[in-house]
Amino acid sequence: MATITLTISALPAHVRTARLMAATVARRAGVAASAIDEIRLAVGEACSRAVAAHKLHCPEQPILLQLIDGGGPDPVADPRAEIPSGNGSAPRRFEVVVSDQAPSKDAEETANPLEPLLDGLFLDGDDTPPGGISGFSPGLGLAVITGLADEVSIDPRDTGTVVRMSWPLTGDDPRSGEPN
Repeated sequence: MATITLTISALPAHVRTARLMAATVARRAGVAASAIDEIRLAVGEACSRAVAAHKLHCPEQPILLQLIDGGGPDPVADPRAEIPSGNGSAPRRFEVVVSDQAPSKDAEETANPLEPLLDGLFLDGDDTPPGGISGFSPGLGLAVITGLADEVSIDPRDTGTVVRMSWPLTGDDPRSGEPN
C-alpha cells in the first residue's frame, strides 16, 4: 500500500492541483477509466468544502489530502473497515482522505453525519452561504460526494472534518501491463 500525502493551503487554485493529483494517482493505481472523472469531481468537492471552511475559521492552516493506492481500508484508522475475505486479503481499493482543521459546528449535534446531507439543501431567500452557490447549502457538496464515491465516510469533529472516499481497483496493474 502506497500513500501520497499532499498538503494544500486554503486557496481555490489549489483545489485544481488536488483534483489532478487524485486523477493521476487513481489511474496509476488501477482504477477503472470510467471512474476517473468521478474521482476528480468528488475530490474537487471535498477540497472546495475544506477550503471554504478554512477561509472562515483558520485560513493559515493547511488542508491534508491523502491518496492511498491499494491494500484496502486501514482497520486501525477506520473501525468500520471490511474484514478480509476468506483468502486473507482485503478487497483492493483506491482511497482518498481529505482532512481539514476547521471546527465542525455539527460535531456534537450529529450522531450520523450522512443523515442531514439532504436536509436543508436549499436555503430560503437570497442568502448565499460562504463558499456556496446562491440558493444552495454547503452540504450539497457532501451529498454530491456520496453519489460519486463507491464508499464514503464523513467524520465531523471539533478539530476538523475527515472525508474518506474510496473506489475499487480493477484487476489490472497499469504499471506492469499485466493482470494482478
